[in-house]
Amino acid sequence: MSRNYDDIKKRLRGSIAPVVTPFKANHEVDYEKQSELIEFQLENGTHAISVTGTSGEPSSLTTEERVKVMENAIKTINGRVPFAPGTGSTNHDETMYLTKKAEEMGADAAMVIVPYYNKPNQQALYKHFKTVADSVDIPIIIYNIPGRTAQNLEVTTMARLVKDCPNIVGAKESNKDFEHVNRVLLYCGRDFLLYSGIELLCYPMLAIGGAGSISATANVEPKKVAELHDAWEAGDVKKAQDLHFELMKLNDVLFKDTNPAPVKAALGMMGKIEPVLRLPMDLPSEELQNEIRETLKEYNIDPQYT
Repeated sequence: MSRNYDDIKKRLRGSIAPVVTPFKANHEVDYEKQSELIEFQLENGTHAISVTGTSGEPSSLTTEERVKVMENAIKTINGRVPFAPGTGSTNHDETMYLTKKAEEMGADAAMVIVPYYNKPNQQALYKHFKTVADSVDIPIIIYNIPGRTAQNLEVTTMARLVKDCPNIVGAKESNKDFEHVNRVLLYCGRDFLLYSGIELLCYPMLAIGGAGSISATANVEPKKVAELHDAWEAGDVKKAQDLHFELMKLNDVLFKDTNPAPVKAALGMMGKIEPVLRLPMDLPSEELQNEIRETLKEYNIDPQYT
């Protein structure tokens, strides 16, 4: 494959919002609300959109629903910003299918998670990602989130994949090991697109040359998350630092239970969605919901929430 990926490397930067999958009260996907959430992101300066990543509850969706969610998203975006849906799964064939679907519908990139639960060894992970990458011409962003997959994609494995697969252009690192994150750029190249999936590392990752963040908090406060990146790109380090610390309390409360339960509770309080998750996921405790509500009041995120 000889495609040049320089253009997408220039465009796929900043705050990539991992938009939740809204459900109706009867647990059906609410595509109208999904479109409204995407518009909310674009109105507030979000630089790119992702769906069906962790925040999008992909393991609670059927394969067909995942395709429909991606199709609705790309139709709503209509080329206004880049689109990089999550296409990974614990199932290799499903990952292949969804990644090819993303390519067919015109997505700018596909985000492929390290398979969860199975705990493949490093050689198996190499073969999985290389097979997926070789099957498409679309840029691939590896999604490494060891806290939820129970397996870390090691830097040496990632560097080997980058060397052997020209369309593996970046990685979302939801990895609290900041030494690991630094070595990703050292061994995969300083032009490798490195995104933070850990909210408190969104700013620090920019400082070492990261491309941006894919932060669940952007669902609730897209403007400030995007402004942090804008400030950094403009050379306003103090503003970026200030936003980093300003967002910290909100980041913390949105991760006191498993994502996206607190985010969906918050969006429900803001009147954006029905606060519904599919089992085995569910809303946070009443105590945590009260804490989320009080935190939203402090941030003046929406004066009309209940």
